[in-house]
Amino acid sequence: MGENKKESSFVSHLSELRSRLIRSLIFIFVIFVAGYIFAENIYNFLVEPYAKAVEGDGIERRLIFTALHETFITYLKVAFFAAIFLGSPIVLTQIWKFVAPGLYQNEKKALLPYLIATPILFLLGAMLIYYLVMPLAIKFFLSFETSGTNNILPIQLEAKVNEYLSLIMRLIFAFGLSFQLPVLLNLLARIGVIDSEYLKLRRKYFIVIIFAAAAILTPPDPITQIGLAIPLLILYELSILSVKITEKNNKE
Repeated sequence: MGENKKESSFVSHLSELRSRLIRSLIFIFVIFVAGYIFAENIYNFLVEPYAKAVEGDGIERRLIFTALHETFITYLKVAFFAAIFLGSPIVLTQIWKFVAPGLYQNEKKALLPYLIATPILFLLGAMLIYYLVMPLAIKFFLSFETSGTNNILPIQLEAKVNEYLSLIMRLIFAFGLSFQLPVLLNLLARIGVIDSEYLKLRRKYFIVIIFAAAAILTPPDPITQIGLAIPLLILYELSILSVKITEKNNKE
């Protein structure tokens, strides 16, 4: 009798998980369709850092495509980007609704701040690359242009639509995911894998790892690499403080 009850409970949990996943996929698909309908508006928003960086430089700028299907594929990528970016909070909400009924009240209070902090930190990382790092990086790359002379052809950027948008979307996700460092370290501290002393003693190793990760996740230029590494170092130091608070709360 007890085994049948456990089996029925397990099946009901699987059924609920499936319904939550299906609901999340439907939400993401709806956002994807809406993203494709408004792909041009999203495209204009993503291109704005480039437009502002080249504004008033006296050169007629444009973005080009070199394949017939390139713009269509780019709009699909933009729609997929919007679906993932806007659909992530919905997926997190569905996961929370599935997990929350099985948690005690104190466990809910412990996990809820992480669920709130995750999208906020992701948004802060995306805003950093969009409003600060990307315009600086664009100006850095444009500094290598030359006007040319009678004997030398000018060197001028004609950015491809697909390449530019792929770059900025990749950087937004890279910065957003990298900004989850405090959440990850705090979760590890809460389950007892690390503590504040561990993070302090191994600070120099984490600095090397952070700069290596910044070099891998960003283009090969110092602006974006430093633009990612410095905020991560600040977040690492803040993580040590937050881990201390977590340790204090665990003792209490």
